[in-house]
Amino acid sequence: MKTVWDKYAEVLVDYSTNVQKGDTVQIRATSAEAKELVKAVYKRVLERGGHPIVRTSIADLSDIFIKYASDEQLDYVDPITKMEYETIDKFISIGAPLNTKNMARADLNKLSRRGKATKQLSEILMSRSARGEASWVVADFPTNALAQEAKMSLDEYTEFLIKSCYLDLDNPVAKLRELDEKQSKWANYLNNAKKIRITGEKTDITFGVAGRKWVSCSGLNNYPDGEVFTSPVEDNVNGEIYFDFPQNYRGNEAHGVHLWIENGQIVKAKADKGEDFLHAMLNMDEGSKGIGEIAIGTNDEIQEVTGNILFDEKIGGSIHMAVGASYPETGGKNVSGLHWDMIKNMKNGGKIYADDVLIYENGKMLI
Repeated sequence: MKTVWDKYAEVLVDYSTNVQKGDTVQIRATSAEAKELVKAVYKRVLERGGHPIVRTSIADLSDIFIKYASDEQLDYVDPITKMEYETIDKFISIGAPLNTKNMARADLNKLSRRGKATKQLSEILMSRSARGEASWVVADFPTNALAQEAKMSLDEYTEFLIKSCYLDLDNPVAKLRELDEKQSKWANYLNNAKKIRITGEKTDITFGVAGRKWVSCSGLNNYPDGEVFTSPVEDNVNGEIYFDFPQNYRGNEAHGVHLWIENGQIVKAKADKGEDFLHAMLNMDEGSKGIGEIAIGTNDEIQEVTGNILFDEKIGGSIHMAVGASYPETGGKNVSGLHWDMIKNMKNGGKIYADDVLIYENGKMLI
């Protein structure tokens, strides 16, 4: 009899990455806590004729590295890891943190420096993915740390994850395809737009999107999923935007983030909490003050902030904007070691206009 982890593995292997006979598949887990899902994914890759390679970590290595690494070590990207990014066919990454705050007191300058060094890896993967040479998916396994961050028990969080991924249904892939059909209609409409304007609390911002591709996200790169996104024209974002939800990134938080943007560059940034961290990330590299993404969250099974961006950016009735790197498959050209998704609640009077036509209000699409 199939377990929920078997069903989870089938989505990741058969649907998200579409593993084929002969594919080399990296299964990466951030801790051994995810062993039940890792084993299920490993088995499913073998059943599909792929060649699984497992990469697991143990807790605290990342904070030890940031604490003790020299500048030379922070800048170093080992050739084995780089070769994997250049050659592996499928990447399945499973988050299973034991401590979501292990980097909360890390040296911000060292964090920024490391992010700048490793951006070449994400550039390689994003470029290969855009060319159809590789596919990847990011998912999570429920842990006490994630449950605690979400202010839930482990059982409650596990149930929340299962429902968010539609794993409570007999056929979660059918649900994902249904979601994609609905979202693709919105994406096709938005592909004809030249300008997107978002208004709301302390927010009035426009994004030039002419010639950019809108993408429906339905479980191919993130699981759970539910968003429609694009990368705006790099020098054509203007206005101000306020993010009322807590913004989490690399174990740190910023609350009440307020950004002012001129010609695609953040010129002023404030936060009620975590402002030093915000500025450190925005100063990471030449592209970190640019805007890499604008997206509409559509997963109505997710309705509250959990402190986990994989879930929070999909909240039905929200939008998110990423500062930093954009996505090549949308036509985006901004390059950065930073890609920080910031989430805004739109159910409190938020509106979205496409070429001055109201298409979204109070968390609901009108088209």
